[in-house]
Amino acid sequence: MASLYFYYSAMNAGKTTALLQAAYNYEERKMRVLTLKPKIDDRESTSKIVSRIGLSRDTLLFEPSCNLYYLVNQIEPGDKPHVVLVDEAQFLTKEQVIELGRIVDDFDIPVLCYGLRTDFMSNLFEGSAALLGEADKLISLKTICHCGRAAHKVLRIDEDGNVVRHGESVEIGGNDRYVSVCRKHWRAGEIC
Repeated sequence: MASLYFYYSAMNAGKTTALLQAAYNYEERKMRVLTLKPKIDDRESTSKIVSRIGLSRDTLLFEPSCNLYYLVNQIEPGDKPHVVLVDEAQFLTKEQVIELGRIVDDFDIPVLCYGLRTDFMSNLFEGSAALLGEADKLISLKTICHCGRAAHKVLRIDEDGNVVRHGESVEIGGNDRYVSVCRKHWRAGEIC
């Protein structure tokens, strides 16, 4: 029976690598995979999902106005994917999360979403909040703080390496802008 999964963590836990591994596993068994990525994530390539360890694959892009249920529903029955994989799922809208649940329920297709749980201010992203409420299975992926504790938070840093505590929730960036830390070091604003 298909389920809606949400794999979440702070940055650098290997979410995208896990997504790419899942895609490989399905395709190795001759199963069709549909990968999706929000258009807003333009760090590496706008047409690829790219992991920090160098793995990549072509993907379909979506915007907040895209109806993901309609997208899958338009695929001919014999060509429908065996799985849908969504990278950077924190950027989904609540409505898109509901649409992904309908894909699971109506087409019996598992949907695996990978994303951040919270922003640098420790606020839930819209897509993450909706997935925490709608997903059948929640899986926390682990990464560690510089102190060795589990890192569940991210600090945003500016170009001079100073911790930023205010600003827009969404600012696309990688290791040059964000550091994963434990709650203690997030509160203290200590990046190392």
